[in-house]
Amino acid sequence: MFRPLLQPALAVALCGVVFSAPLYAQDAKAQAKTKRVPNPALAKIEDDPKLPRVLLIGDSISIGYTLAVRDLLKGKANVHRIPTNAGPTTNGLKNLSTWLGDGQWDVIHFNWGLHDLKYIGANDTSLADPKAPGSRPQVPPAEYEANLRELVKQLQGTKAQLIWCATTPVPEGSNGRVAGDEAPYNTIAAKVMQDAGVTTNDLGTFAKARLADIQLPKNVHFSDPGSKVLAEEVAKAIAGKLAKR
Repeated sequence: MFRPLLQPALAVALCGVVFSAPLYAQDAKAQAKTKRVPNPALAKIEDDPKLPRVLLIGDSISIGYTLAVRDLLKGKANVHRIPTNAGPTTNGLKNLSTWLGDGQWDVIHFNWGLHDLKYIGANDTSLADPKAPGSRPQVPPAEYEANLRELVKQLQGTKAQLIWCATTPVPEGSNGRVAGDEAPYNTIAAKVMQDAGVTTNDLGTFAKARLADIQLPKNVHFSDPGSKVLAEEVAKAIAGKLAKR
């Protein structure tokens, strides 16, 4: 039996439904990304000219405690941070001059380590299984030491009071990292800071004593309450330097 073809207008409409659905889904995803709320810890702040200027440099651990440090030092200091995750020391060497800008800093609290010791694949892909063939630390210990010495030299050029923040613990089960690898990197950093006469805020030892209460399971990151606990130690270290101005 002969069946008439769809009317042209209806056929076009149906095709539009079939082919536009995936495109609509893609557009929705794109819009969701653009509507993602920026992390307030990374936002610029307006200085109170009567207060000293503090700069936080570090990875996502420092991003986690930035707002709490700012609150704890409210009325005592303008607490800035770099507008991104500091990543490994190689990233610091590329971007430090930009992060420092042209302003004068009174105190700089800084850290690199967790991204240096994480494992990457043979083709330099990020976060590889440490046991996988060809995987290696993103920045091996010897290179980490050389990079850190250069970064400290540049930071000393600012004339700011410097505080090195020891890297927090890597627990069992952390993706792309080996538990305890922060220890040799912290040993290297301790030697670099001793040679350079830079004060250390041993946040690694502080955190290790209370990991069950403040760190997320099988993760290098900390809970929100845990980040506030770290913030208290960071704020205390910074306040100590500010008192010596």
